[in-house]
Formats: sequence, C-alpha cells, structure tokens
Amino acid sequence: MKTTLSLFCCSLSLLFCFYLPRGSLSAGVDRCKLPPRGWNSYDSFCWTISEDDFLKSAKVVAKYLKSHGYEYVVLDYLWYRRLVPGAYTDSLGFDVIDQWGRMVPAPDRWHSAKSGNGFAEVAKEVHSLGLKFGIHVMRGLSRQAFDANTPILDINTGRAYEESGREWRAQDIGIKERSCAWMPHGFMSVNTSLPAGRAFLSSLYHQYAEWGVDFIKHDCVFGDDFNLEEITYVSGLLKKFDRPILYSLSPGTSVTPTMAKELKGLANMYRVTGDDWDSWGDVASHFDVARDFAKAEMVPGEGLLGSSWPDLDMLPLGWLTDAGANQGPHRQCNLTLDEQRTQMTLWSMARSPLMFGGDVRQIDETTYKLITNPTLLEINDYSSNNMEFPYVTGKILGPERNHLMRRSKISMLKRVNNHHTRVVGVTSCKDPNANGWSVESLGQYHEQICWRKEDEQLNREPLCLYKRKPLLASSSLQMVRAKICQICSNEHVLYGQDNRRLFTSDDGVKSCLDASPRHKLTSSEWKKKQPSFSTCRGDANQMWKLSSNATLRSSYSGLCARVKQVKANDVRTSGVRSWIATGRQGEIYVAFFNLNVEKTLISAKLSDMAKVLPGRNLEVWSGQRYEAVADSLEMVVDKHGCALFTLNCS
Repeated sequence: MKTTLSLFCCSLSLLFCFYLPRGSLSAGVDRCKLPPRGWNSYDSFCWTISEDDFLKSAKVVAKYLKSHGYEYVVLDYLWYRRLVPGAYTDSLGFDVIDQWGRMVPAPDRWHSAKSGNGFAEVAKEVHSLGLKFGIHVMRGLSRQAFDANTPILDINTGRAYEESGREWRAQDIGIKERSCAWMPHGFMSVNTSLPAGRAFLSSLYHQYAEWGVDFIKHDCVFGDDFNLEEITYVSGLLKKFDRPILYSLSPGTSVTPTMAKELKGLANMYRVTGDDWDSWGDVASHFDVARDFAKAEMVPGEGLLGSSWPDLDMLPLGWLTDAGANQGPHRQCNLTLDEQRTQMTLWSMARSPLMFGGDVRQIDETTYKLITNPTLLEINDYSSNNMEFPYVTGKILGPERNHLMRRSKISMLKRVNNHHTRVVGVTSCKDPNANGWSVESLGQYHEQICWRKEDEQLNREPLCLYKRKPLLASSSLQMVRAKICQICSNEHVLYGQDNRRLFTSDDGVKSCLDASPRHKLTSSEWKKKQPSFSTCRGDANQMWKLSSNATLRSSYSGLCARVKQVKANDVRTSGVRSWIATGRQGEIYVAFFNLNVEKTLISAKLSDMAKVLPGRNLEVWSGQRYEAVADSLEMVVDKHGCALFTLNCS
C-alpha cells in the first residue's frame, strides 16, 4: 500500500492546506452530534456588551462564519447588571430582577427589554439571521433576590408558589453558605430537595425557553462548585421543551474524567479547564487535560439529546478585552501567530467545541483564515480515534542546544527529573483514587490526618495534615500543616497551611484549605494552585469530613481531597507533543507541537503509528513538496508552533 502525503504546517512559509470535501453546514446537518461551534462575547466584551453591539456581531457571524459551522451567538455573563459607576463582576445591588427574583436584561444596555419581553426580540433577530441564540446563566438564586426575599413563581398557576398553607420565598430555598466561589456576592445554590426550590428553577428555565434561547451556558455548578443535583434537574427541564436547547457547563477547574462521567446524558459540553486567555502558559496547560479526556474515551460522550464534548474553552484570538474589565475590545491578542495556530490545531485534534471569542466586527484576515481553515474544521467535525501520540522525539536546534531529547512513551513533555513532590487537589468522591486518608493519634492532644495511598508501598513518609503544631520536621519532608477540630464522633473539620510553603516550618499564619477557589482561575493559574488556600474564617467551603471509606469530603462542593505525586520541576510549557486521528475518508492526521522556546526537529516513526492505529500498514514515499526520511515523519517546527500532516492511503 502506497501513501501520499500532504502537509498543513503552522508556519506561513510552509503552509500547504489540504482541502477535504465537507457537506454544507448551513442546512441539513445535525450539529447536535458534532462539537458545537459559534461566537461568545466574553473574550472581547467581558460583561459590558450592549444590544446594538451584540446584534452587529451576530450579523457578521451570519455573513462570514455561519457557512463554516459557527451557528451559535452566545451572550456571556451579567447581561442583567446595569453598566453604571460602582458595578463590576462581583458587586452587589446593581442587577435587574423581576418580582419573582429572576434575572432580566438590564434596560440601559438592552433597549428591547424595556417592553418586558426579556430577550424575545433579540432572539427573534438572531433567528432571522439563521443563527441560534445563547445566554450565560449562574447557579441557582441571586444574592440580590435572596436579600429582597422575593416570592417564587408557580408556573402552573401564574401566582406565588404555595405549599403547606404558606407562600414560599427566596430565603426559604437559598443556601447562602453555598455561594459561588468566584462570585460570592452574586449567586448561591438552591435547595433542589424542596418542591419550592425546584419550582424556582422551573420558572427560570421556562422563561429562557419563552424568550427563544437555544443555548444555555450554566456557570458555577461544575468543577470546584460541582452541583449534580441542580445539573440533573435543569437537564430534565431542558429535555421536556419542544425544541432542543444545548446545555453547556462552566467553568471547570479541577475537573477529572471520573467527575465528568457523572454527567452522562445530562449536558452537551462541559468545561474541563479554568478560563483560557491569550497567554502561552494557558495554551500549553491544555495538552495534559485534552490527553486525559481523550484517553478516557469521552470524545465524544453521551449527551443531552445528542453527544457531549469536553470543552477546552473559548478561542481568545483577534481583538480582545481583559478578564474582569469594565470595557469592551481594546487590544490585540498576545499570542504569536505560531501560538494561535497551535491552539487552533490542538482544539481541533481534541474535538473541543470551537467558540471564537474575539471581536468579529474587527476580525482580521489572518484570524479569519485560521478559524475557518477547512482541514482543521473537518478534523474537528468528523475525525475519530483522536488521541495523544506518545512516540515522538524532539531535537532542539540552536547554537549550543543541538542535542537529542530522549525518546519516551510519555510524549517528551520535559526532560526526566526524578525529584518528586506531592500536592493536595480535589476530585470526585467516586474517584477510586480519593480513598487514601486515615486519622492517627500523636498523643493525648494531637491528631493528624495522613494520606497513605502509594506511600507505604514506596516506603516513604506520608503527607500529613496536623491538628496542632507538629513536631519539628526535616526540610526534605513535603508537608501541608493543618489544624483538625473534632466536631462529632468520626467527623473532623480540616484547616490547612498554605501548601506553597512546603519546605518551611509553621510561621503562625493561619491559612485554610478551601473546597473551591475564590475567583475564576485561568488554566495556567489552576496548574499552580493545588488546591486553594485562604485566611481561616470557618466558612462552609473550609469544612471537611473524614468518612468511613477513607475519603476526605467537602460538603460544600461535594468533592473529595486527594494527594497526587508530581515532578517538582515539571515545566509544562516546554517539550514536544503529538496528536493523531483518523478521518472519515480513511485519512490519517498527525500533528506535531513544539512547546520549546527554540526551533525543534520533531520526528515520529510510521511503524509506531501502527501501535495506536492497528491494522494500518503505513509507507511513505517522497512527495512533491515534502522529503520523507525513511519510515519517519520529520519536520523542523518553530518556537511554540505546530505541523499538521494529512496522510492519504491509496
């Protein structure tokens, strides 16, 4: 069998795009079974976008991007907040709510909402363009509605909800101690075990459906703030409507495949990272996450009325704003062109939803060609067997760096370093790796909770969390100090010293382990933050229970603490990586990624591809524009760049 080779390389001087036939995405294609694609307002406008700017953006999407499958235009958070002095992302008292405590569009920004029809006119305009309309919503109930103690609407009667001879209100269902970690003044969970709590959620989502919403981005219910009860109930509501409404979960810090598997059949896309912005660290940090979900065979999974997709977050390309800013687009993307191509290629090879975040009104030709590249969109839509390809080598090219990086089955993320440390993180309590904790006595007044999983078999000291100031320890022992208070039989509350000071003795600063971060983290920030520590306040998110099954559980988030071994000098932004996938017409896609700061010669043997693609007997001969080396693919790739090969078997 002979194989011809065409090449898409992420460098302008080597860009040869191999065009594959694709069906029209404007009609007749069921995108419920494909990764969702569209535009989201967050990266370019933060929360400040107006109706005029949103509809102008939608018209550009319809004219230039719709034919490439970009069918959703999604309005991100705080569309109900008045844009006035003093209002910002976590301010209190600036939101517009109706008499039932539900958020409605702020009329100073959304003039058509003055009629009392919410987003009905906006949705109608979006639909007339042949697009679908989406909105961002937060968990449960707003703090503003809770403080006002608004009544709850019974959608069956059109009046206040009554049960047991009384009228139910916001303070009857709101769980104030379960506020959103990154917006504590904004929203809190509702008690879904109460009929009144379920009635409130029903009133919210029926209103969204009445407005004509086609896409719900539900925030602060996944990852650190995992609330399976609310997700399950909302998913059930959406399934009952007479038209499909795509269900997206956000933000996604600390998500594991084990946690995500609990969403089976409930959602269509779910964030597996924190907010991704235009920094190389953010791009590079996605390689491990994408690999783990592909390895868990969750690309795709079973979703709500279709498939579900791990979401690597939006594409912050083109003209942008800044996270948390009170202004619209005002700067160019900070990523180099090679870095942008690397991001787009990884997102496509991992089959992540593609949500462009830049200002489409000012989109430049380079950005437009990148996000509409037909080969990448073909891969994103229709490829299969997507996975990280582990058999790859990199030779750094430079005046004094001409050495061959050791070949490895772990895809050469870094050079080998045997110095390890342990960090505390959070995971689903169903994760079999979460049950490694035990409580031990250090004497009459001292106790410690220790993580012994893997430690005993490796013959090393366990990582322990202490009730009181521990005995003096050697500086080589990686420890997280903690205070543990017994609250009742077999239950403990855990407080922890900041694990960023692993090698120092107790300095008297009282920092406590939180079940979730206090703000939205970028992907790169989350990699540095395992887990979140803050001043001890006795808040609910600092309370932990040691269960009989050896798990340490947070009742606040429903997640469990676990200890993970990492290499202390793990440089996640260097090395080489590779991905492989098969096309719907038998093609084989191979992507090389250079995470190094120098040009790197990246190589892979075709014989190794057969190890991950069984039944393929690949043989390459010299093509017109590419010189194959024996039985290998080989390419010099620029700093932070990538190369994508398309192999056609004939």
